[in-house]
Amino acid sequence: MSRFQTSTRRDGQPKFHNAKRRNATAILLTERSIGHIFNTVSLRKLLLLTMLPPGLAAGQKFDFTRIPPTATYTPELGYGYEPGSSPDKSPFYFSIKAPEEGNYRVRVTLGDLKTETTTTIKAELRRLMVEKVHTAPGKFEERTFIVNVRTPRISTGGEVRLKPREKASEAWAWDDKLTLEFTNTHPVVRSIEVEKADQIPTLYVAGDSTSTDQPGEPFNSWGQMLTRFFKSDIGIANEGESGESLRSYIGENRLAKVMSTIKPGDFLFIQMGHNDQKEKGEGVGAFTTYKESLKRFITEARQHGATPVLITSMNRLTFDDNGKITNSLGDFPEAVRQTAKEESVALIDLNAMSKPFYEALGPKEAHKAFAGNDTTHHSDYGSYELAKCIVEGIKQAKLPIAKFLIDGLPHFDPAHPDPVDKFDIPAEPSAAQKPYGS
Repeated sequence: MSRFQTSTRRDGQPKFHNAKRRNATAILLTERSIGHIFNTVSLRKLLLLTMLPPGLAAGQKFDFTRIPPTATYTPELGYGYEPGSSPDKSPFYFSIKAPEEGNYRVRVTLGDLKTETTTTIKAELRRLMVEKVHTAPGKFEERTFIVNVRTPRISTGGEVRLKPREKASEAWAWDDKLTLEFTNTHPVVRSIEVEKADQIPTLYVAGDSTSTDQPGEPFNSWGQMLTRFFKSDIGIANEGESGESLRSYIGENRLAKVMSTIKPGDFLFIQMGHNDQKEKGEGVGAFTTYKESLKRFITEARQHGATPVLITSMNRLTFDDNGKITNSLGDFPEAVRQTAKEESVALIDLNAMSKPFYEALGPKEAHKAFAGNDTTHHSDYGSYELAKCIVEGIKQAKLPIAKFLIDGLPHFDPAHPDPVDKFDIPAEPSAAQKPYGS
């Protein structure tokens, strides 16, 4: 089975019965105490010994010194390596059954007693969580981050109308598992602790192929990289999908899905335009139907006590003879700017920031920010730089969400991007079809 093949795991699944971290020392058995037990009981029973009774369910810890590389995930077991994956080969994928959708706090201990390790961590569909951690032999590092898990079900009724790829190569974005990817030159995991994080705010991203979780190389998006820049005090729910316009997003129940879980104190980042531009019909246009749809997103977010933020779509790779980026999006970026003013909504002008970014690379090098010969969708490097633009936009707009950014982030000037040859996020072994939309 490939890394993207899944089976249905939606009905009658048990919830975790687990221990709060503060009780872990009293509950989790040490290697010495379980050494004689390990050979006589199954791994599943051994792990159940470390969990608290159902009434105190709050978290779960996995000791990787006790999990064999042959422990393959099954719905019945509730954890394990994805089929075809093993900790002996980078990257490897480990999944844990999520009893319900929402935010989960994940604490990972990295390192090995005998060897140096270098680990990068991604979650679900390639969301960058931990960029690069190096440990010397016998040394260990802990990292904590938030992973958002979702299913197509809408609590208020109905389901998101998924595209065929969302049921296949993109299934990890919609299933009832929390999947972690460990990659880089020598990734080693010592332990993982997972607990539900219901009380923290969530940043929702409603977007198209340029911001959604792309399943494989050479495609990536700023939404997949944005997670790397936030503390573990906020979740990021990337609710975008390739090929979406504002109106199709509404029609496929995606906006209804967001509104079924968004709450006071949350944020909704809205970035669409590439596909809206292609919609035809009487009265259809940037300053008519597009603005009307933007205002609907804004109104519904505010009705739920959330803060909407508008983002202009980044430019396509369209240079003129003078090495300057031309506008390929027509009136749509301006329609977003107008709506932001009219509705008193914060604006992140990614369209304006992407122009000096591409021009700084120049006509000969700018293609490295894009996926192969594509002129709309981005590479890992390009999406990482655009995520930095989003972060800078958050700072410039003085959004309340800025307090959740990791400490010490330097100022980013898109006219002076990071050197392409210094980019060091490991690429995936898997390839993907060209995303819907252009």
